[in-house]
Order: sequence, then C-alpha cells, then structure tokens
Amino acid sequence: MPVNQPIFYFDFGSPNAYLAWRVLPAIERRTGARFRMIPALLGGIFKATGNQSPMTAFAGIPAKLAYERREIERFVARHRLFEFRMNPHFPVNTLMLMRGAVAAEAEGVFDAYVAAAFHHMWEAPKKMDDPQTFGDAFRASRLPVDRIADRAQDPVIKDRLIANTQAAIDQGVFGLPSFIVGSELYFGKDRLEEIEAMLQPASVVAD
Repeated sequence: MPVNQPIFYFDFGSPNAYLAWRVLPAIERRTGARFRMIPALLGGIFKATGNQSPMTAFAGIPAKLAYERREIERFVARHRLFEFRMNPHFPVNTLMLMRGAVAAEAEGVFDAYVAAAFHHMWEAPKKMDDPQTFGDAFRASRLPVDRIADRAQDPVIKDRLIANTQAAIDQGVFGLPSFIVGSELYFGKDRLEEIEAMLQPASVVAD
C-alpha cells in the first residue's frame, strides 16, 4: 500500500457506505488520490466498541430517526444519486457478503464484486443474506459466485475479514463508513468535503 494512501472502511449493510462509495470516484478524479477500500464487519465493530445502529440507538427518538432519513434524502439529491433505494429488508446480515468481498479480492474480481453487492443492496435491493438470492444476484452480475462462495468458507478468508475489522477498531473506528487520511479518522459521508480538502495537493491548497 502506498504511504499515506487514504483508506475507506465499509460494510455493504450501511446505506451511508453505499452513498459515500458513489461519491469517492469524483473525489479521486479531483485530487489524484486513490482510496484503498477495506471490507470490515460493522457488527463486529459495534460489538467491540459498544456502539449501536441509529435504528437501535435512537429508537425512542422519532424526530432523530426522521432527521437521519431526511439527511440521506438531501445527500442523494445533492449528489444526484437517484439510483438509491432503501432496502426493504434492512437491516441485512452482511457476514456472507463481507466474506465474499474478501474472497473476491483473492479471486481478482474485487471491484466488480463491490459494485454488484452495492447494486443489489441499494439500487435493486434484495434480501442478500438469503443464500439463494445471494447466488442468483451475483450470477446475474456475471461474477463467479460459486468460486467466491466456496473461497469465502476458507479459514484464511474468514481470518482476513476479522483482521480487517480489528485493524479498523485499532485505528479508532466505531462505525461505518469510516476513512483514514494520514493519521486522521473521519466518520460518515458528511465528512467527505473535509476529506477532499485534506487530499488536495499542497499547490492547490496554497492557491
């Protein structure tokens, strides 16, 4: 990994991770940076840090949940991400999907797998923790889903996802999406403008 390459920790189960992922290519074009995408298990992060999903944490605060939904709507409109659809099966258990991401990286099809997984979670949403649905979706996306699923059961792949998740926790991550830029942690899609400013070449910042 290049020195100081920015890191994007994600889990397919997070709608905000999907929305951030959609915006990152434009940031990369404008800054010349290239994010390293690392799959990490959000459930494991929550368990280790004592954090909770907004649906759980704010279950007794309807106004807060309504604000969270409105904030997503504003972000979608601002970035014209009109393909986004809230998954009716949310929350989805993403263990199979996330192990699949690590397996797909080992198979050399990581980028295509990530794009397909986010598509089937947040653009044409499905119950992606159902094995039959999982297989059908990735076959429709022309990915070698049988090889990926088999490899995802390899203890080496399982351990790599655990290691990714622990590395995120060790860097202070408590939720996803999270970003590491230099030595700084940024949490949430609402930090993308600040991240982009940090990634601007010194000459651009000076101007």
